Amino acid sequence: MPTARHGRAARWEEAVADVGARVLWERYEPVHDLVYFAPEARRAADALGMRGYWMGYFALRAAPLGRTPPSVVTGCFYVFHPARVARALPDAWRYAAPADVLAARWDAMDAAMTGLFGPAAVGSPEFAEAADLAWEAAAGADTAGRVLAAANQALERPDRVTARLWQAVTTLREHRGDGHVAALVSRGLGPVDAMVLKAAAGESDGPFLRETRRWEQADWAAAEARQRDRGRLAADGTLTPAGAALRAEVEALTDAAAEGPWRALGADRTARLAALLEPLARAVEGSGLLPAGNPVGLTRGSGAAGA
Repeated sequence: MPTARHGRAARWEEAVADVGARVLWERYEPVHDLVYFAPEARRAADALGMRGYWMGYFALRAAPLGRTPPSVVTGCFYVFHPARVARALPDAWRYAAPADVLAARWDAMDAAMTGLFGPAAVGSPEFAEAADLAWEAAAGADTAGRVLAAANQALERPDRVTARLWQAVTTLREHRGDGHVAALVSRGLGPVDAMVLKAAAGESDGPFLRETRRWEQADWAAAEARQRDRGRLAADGTLTPAGAALRAEVEALTDAAAEGPWRALGADRTARLAALLEPLARAVEGSGLLPAGNPVGLTRGSGAAGA
């Protein structure tokens, strides 16, 4: 006779088929991405004294880590050439302390979310409910071996509902990203190899990935040659069946590693949070802020994990 515990597990497995880690990622990733693409984020970085977009990017994203050496940030972010990171850090901390950057990014996200979603939406009971559910899920995330997730999870709970929602989904996003990097490493896919397969899958634009992550054409060509030699990349640059199978395996591992927060939250409240985030995600996706071929790889239903 099945126990109550077994019954709960069965119900979770049944529910996760409809609302699981991937469904939630598709809904919280666009909200998180405002920090990269919303003009309020760039203005906040400029006001802090950051020199150019990339210094602002690395300062805003790496601030929870504190004054961490660029080599550590390169390892955590995974896909960036070390020189790209070293041009921004540690110089960024000469212009603003990490604590000031953290405060500025919450201010920027408050302005961006209020402007995009509207004061009525961010002041609604539903928005507050989404923020609290997301915060609970983020607080329940398992962060062993997940440096970016752990650093974000350790931040204090913001009083402002906009900052609370954005910080919660950011912790969840970095939690998923840390797991994705582990999946890539476990399958022997280095930074450029991972991006080559991502582009071949149609999830992002290859030249955009290479240029923004500051890899040389020779690095990209070498990775393409490796993947062709291993039977994963066709002559026309598309994935072979073996390449598609490897991508699917990495994505399945990423999804499985990201289920912890949703198990902690429970199936019913996970489904509720997904429903509350849906209109926010749609608003970001329809705003034109996310550039075509962007490196996030957010294409609903495509199986993209984000990076």
